[in-house]
Amino acid sequence: MPRFPDHLTGDGPHNPFPGVRVLERRLGREIPHQLGSNEGLDMPHRALRERFGDAMAEHVYSYGDAEALGIRQRLANQKGIPLEAMLVDAGADSLIALTLRAVTSSGDTVIATRGTYPTFGYFARGHGCRVIEVPYAEAPGRLAPDLEALARSAREEDARLVYLANPDNPGGHLHRDEDVLALRRALPADCWLLLDEAYHDFREDADAEFGRRVLPGVVRLRTLSKAHGLAGLRVGYAIAEPETLAVMMKVRIHYAVSTLSQAAAETVLDHPAEVAAHVAAVRERRERLAAHLRGLGADVLPSATNFVGVRLASAELAARVHQSLLDEGKLIARPADPALGHVLRITAVEDALAPGRLATLEAALQR
Repeated sequence: MPRFPDHLTGDGPHNPFPGVRVLERRLGREIPHQLGSNEGLDMPHRALRERFGDAMAEHVYSYGDAEALGIRQRLANQKGIPLEAMLVDAGADSLIALTLRAVTSSGDTVIATRGTYPTFGYFARGHGCRVIEVPYAEAPGRLAPDLEALARSAREEDARLVYLANPDNPGGHLHRDEDVLALRRALPADCWLLLDEAYHDFREDADAEFGRRVLPGVVRLRTLSKAHGLAGLRVGYAIAEPETLAVMMKVRIHYAVSTLSQAAAETVLDHPAEVAAHVAAVRERRERLAAHLRGLGADVLPSATNFVGVRLASAELAARVHQSLLDEGKLIARPADPALGHVLRITAVEDALAPGRLATLEAALQR
């Protein structure tokens, strides 16, 4: 298993404020009188109640459960992931930053694919890491992170961590489980694999056994932003070996996920049928959108996500289409990295399928 930074080995640092909910569980009883807490526990919240109602206001007084036990219990029951192998934080973005803090030090080398989800590189550079990027593997009908190139670069550069989004963002490509495992085996023994699975729920095999596995030397990230519709409340979770999560807890913000966010997440997780119906509807819209664009001659990339990637003939054409749609008040995504400047990403929402909504793109495809 890869090592942790020297300053995080051994005893401590310890969270000085585990919170009331954690303390109650340690004591085995409730603490009804919080006389030492310095939150605004007696704030009347008249304006807040008037706008949002009493039910919402009751969730804003106290700091959230630092262990997010309610969310983890629901995920464990629904997805079969061991309770002790999950850590909840403020979305997958926050978990990327948390993983970097926990397993790398300033000056370490990390590897990613050039043009993949840019937040990883943003956080890695901010943490003082040296970021090495390898090109995508491109072919007809294929735009995918090059797993062999990632492993080779990790060995050549003595990397401490490799980042892989699977399914990929912004391409939508899904690597087979056995290929991901082969990548882990091909990495140096002291190199971590950060597996960003933000779009995992949209995989056709999302409930398969591989999705429940805790992989040595791997930190898997998931989010409730997409399939569960909670992007504005920031809730995500990591899956890793308990000793890895224990180190991540040493450098984690105490109350990263608010009481309100946790209550909302628990409510949504208590209604899995609604989530399943949403995922099924997204998949259906994704295929309709892809078929429509293919019918116009577009080079539509295979996608296991909630979006469709379209590869245009040139970055210049993609830039013109993107800007024209933006001028019309229609925002689609175009990767900022020049390596993928020829790709456009369209989310599979019903609005994207409205007649004429993407007329500018459609016209460009038919020229």
